[in-house]
Amino acid sequence: MNSAAHPPSVPAAPDRSSLRQAALAHLARFGTTRHGLGQVLLRRVARWQRQAVAAGAEPDQADATARQLGGTVAQVVAEMVAAGAVDDSAFARSRVRRLTRSGRSGRAIAAHLAARGVEAQVSAQALSGDADSTPESALSIPGHTPLNATERDLCAAVVLARKRRLGPFNPAAGEDTQDPFDDDTDGGGNAPRANARAKALGVLARAGFARDTAERVLDMDPEEAQDWLERLKGEP
Repeated sequence: MNSAAHPPSVPAAPDRSSLRQAALAHLARFGTTRHGLGQVLLRRVARWQRQAVAAGAEPDQADATARQLGGTVAQVVAEMVAAGAVDDSAFARSRVRRLTRSGRSGRAIAAHLAARGVEAQVSAQALSGDADSTPESALSIPGHTPLNATERDLCAAVVLARKRRLGPFNPAAGEDTQDPFDDDTDGGGNAPRANARAKALGVLARAGFARDTAERVLDMDPEEAQDWLERLKGEP
C-alpha cells in the first residue's frame, strides 16, 4: 500500500483534562516544583506538536495551538499548587535534608534547587533552618532544635569526610606513618601529613564547603564527628 496516498491522521491536541491527568500521574510518582511540573507538561505539548507536523499538520497552525496550550499548562500547574499537590517550600526542605545527608554542601544544594526552578528566597529559607521553614511536627519534638545553615553545612562536611576517609575518619591520622593520601613515598616527617591535609581541604573545597568549615571538620576527633552525625540523623 502506498503510504503517501494515505497519510497518518493528525493526533488530537492535548486538552485541559488530559494535561491535568498527566500532571496527576507525574505527581503520583515524583516530587517536583511548579517549574518542574510545568516543564513536564510543556514537553508533552511539544511532543504532540512534533507528531502533528509529522502527520501533516500545518507547522504554523501547530505552533499557534502549542502556544495556546502553554496558557492551559500554566492554569493546570496553578491548580495543582492551589490543591497542595505542588509545594516548592516542601520540595526544597525535602531536598535539603536528603542532599545534606549525602554530604552535599549548602552551595551545591542551592545550585541544585535553582536548577529545578525553586525561587532564591524559598531556597534560602529551606537552607537556613529557621522556624518559618521548619514543619510544626519537627518543632514539637521535645528537646529538638533544628540545625541552622552553618550547622547543617558542618554536618554535610562530616558526612563527606566519612565517605572519603578524611580527618577524623582517616585511620592513619596522627600516626607517624606514611599518609594514604600522600604520593610521596620517602616516609619522612611532617611533609606527607601536610600534603595529605592540603589534599583533604581540596576535596572539601571542590564540594563547595568554606575553608573554616573544612578546617573544623579535619580538626575534629572521631567522637565529636560522630556526635555531629547523630545530630544530623536526628533531624526529621
